Amino acid sequence: MNQSQVDRVLPYYKDANFYAMEVWGGAVPDSVMRYLGENPWDRLEKIKASVGDVSKLTALSRGRNLYGYAPYPDEIIDGFFRNAVKSGLDIMRIFDALNDVNNVKSSVKSIKKYGGMADCAVCYTVDPKYDDDREPVFTDAYFLNKAQEMLALGADMITIKDMSGLIPPSRVAKLMPLFKKHLNVPVDFHTHCTPGFGLASVLTAIMCGADIVDTNIWYFAGGTGAPAIELIYIFCKKLGVELDVNMEAVAKISKELKEIRKELEAYDASKLFPNPFNPLTDTLPAEIDALFDKAIEAVRKEDEAALLDACHAIEAYFNFPKPNELVKNAEIPGGMYSNMVAQLKQFNAMDLLEDSMKLIPSVRLDAGLPPLVTPTSQIVGAQAVSCALSLKKGLDKYANTSSQFVNLVKGEYGKTPVPVDPKFREQITGSPVETPYDTTTHKTPDNPVLEEFGGVRLAKDEKDMLLLELFPNVATGFLRKKREAEYNETQKASCACACGGKETAQDEATVAVDDSVKGHMVECPMPGNVIEVNVKVGAKVKKGDTLLILESMKMENDITADFSGTVRRILVKAGDSVQVGAPMVEIVDEAAAAASPAPKAADAGKGRMVECPMPGSVIEVTVKEGSKVNKGDKLLVLESMKMENDITADFSGTVRRILVKAGDSVQVGAPMVEIVE
Repeated sequence: MNQSQVDRVLPYYKDANFYAMEVWGGAVPDSVMRYLGENPWDRLEKIKASVGDVSKLTALSRGRNLYGYAPYPDEIIDGFFRNAVKSGLDIMRIFDALNDVNNVKSSVKSIKKYGGMADCAVCYTVDPKYDDDREPVFTDAYFLNKAQEMLALGADMITIKDMSGLIPPSRVAKLMPLFKKHLNVPVDFHTHCTPGFGLASVLTAIMCGADIVDTNIWYFAGGTGAPAIELIYIFCKKLGVELDVNMEAVAKISKELKEIRKELEAYDASKLFPNPFNPLTDTLPAEIDALFDKAIEAVRKEDEAALLDACHAIEAYFNFPKPNELVKNAEIPGGMYSNMVAQLKQFNAMDLLEDSMKLIPSVRLDAGLPPLVTPTSQIVGAQAVSCALSLKKGLDKYANTSSQFVNLVKGEYGKTPVPVDPKFREQITGSPVETPYDTTTHKTPDNPVLEEFGGVRLAKDEKDMLLLELFPNVATGFLRKKREAEYNETQKASCACACGGKETAQDEATVAVDDSVKGHMVECPMPGNVIEVNVKVGAKVKKGDTLLILESMKMENDITADFSGTVRRILVKAGDSVQVGAPMVEIVDEAAAAASPAPKAADAGKGRMVECPMPGSVIEVTVKEGSKVNKGDKLLVLESMKMENDITADFSGTVRRILVKAGDSVQVGAPMVEIVE
């Protein structure tokens, strides 16, 4: 949802009187920059200005990782919470993917320091299906112990966070009374409906004493979401439990959200809408109303099968999504499964899905049995896919490991629920010794001066710098566009004052001269395959000359020069698959070509190309043209499926050409670095 859509429902949310609204957690800051070009700080501040103090605004953070995938030093965590509370945040739900309480300590301290509330979440997870008789790790005592440790840090409330929707009602019936007995702060219950437990488990949590439960509003509920508040309202009414919520306002929100969801149809993976329903005005058929009573009675009798049958029948009547049996049986988060499918599709290796799924338990055990929650679910899932691909090629299971998997095994993410075997750690990291995160190694991202936009810094204030810290790749592009827009607006205003709104011929000439002394890149206009390259480096071309032939949609297309000059670089070769916007040929005018250094003698040798092993984005290039490299040296860092991967030289030599730069999107097989012996 973009900000204008959010603004349409905010007046109704103010009237709804929810205890809290989660508005800014998880992937929200990343997504609003990446897909909408909006500032996440602005979003938080606008919601606060509209809702005021009627409902508390909450967000979700990953402990020491905040919203990113790397651990951050205390000074960044403190600065983040200072600005978040100042911008309107009231509660931060803080969790750690390893349930390592030490990783939430700094966040609890900082949110409370600036007047916010610390909602500490215990991540619910399950043991894999062991082949032997080993004792389970994730017992009721394990979860209670984690909650008590968080309470000792100063938690204002505790949440049982079931990010996968895997907690059945019978487990809730044990955990919730246990938490209520031993904890003297409010207990929240959070789950999802994907595998089919959600509605039944939330009802059980309410009947077992939960203080707060998380819900969604009708047209965004069920499936991968939480249960609908409208259904919870009916249950509570029958139980005599008062909901301190204005359901008339909820009905208005629901009506508007239905229209907004229709507007977002292009991004709606389900497209399955529940049947319209307003519990204040619509009367349920007697047989459906009876299902609510049956569900309540089943909780009292501890009859889980009857409870699930009743809740599934209720959801089916209203046309909510059916339980996802694959996710239920695999016992992994739905998002993790979706990421693995997407990764395998990119490699054109969907036949390895079953093998990848079977590898998850062993990869997870090798890595210390981390709970499957962001980011460890992505780390384990991506590694399982890499293992399956390596085994198919006849390589060692762990022939390719992401930087995040290496850091997880090393110990940089914190203490895993079970210790990592030192021999395995040495195999993956080169050392058997557990190495915790060292804050002194943190590298502050560059904040360059943008001369082209009037000499301003990329990040203008602390909030901008925090975006760069947490989302270096996305925020760099977002902030650059923001600075460019600000500069253009200033120039437009200046021109309007000085020139009466008209640009002079001198202005146009200056721009033309500036452009003429730079290399001009001919980019790919459509996705396709290079059939033939018709020019060579050093060739003189005229506007309209054919540079290469590109096959796209079974058609051959001449890619022509759009101005005259000399070919400086050719970045593709016959057989390459290229995407829209990929650089193909660089052309310079005569003066720039004359000023360019002559090719080195080494260039005459036959170079070997390091190609992209997986689709992704270049984060950093760590070598320069002319650098001497040995086999195994790191050439660049590639982000793929949210994992960072070191791309290394597979032989020794001298770097002749670097064909990519930071920020480039690259596909499998794309040429990246050319090395000559």
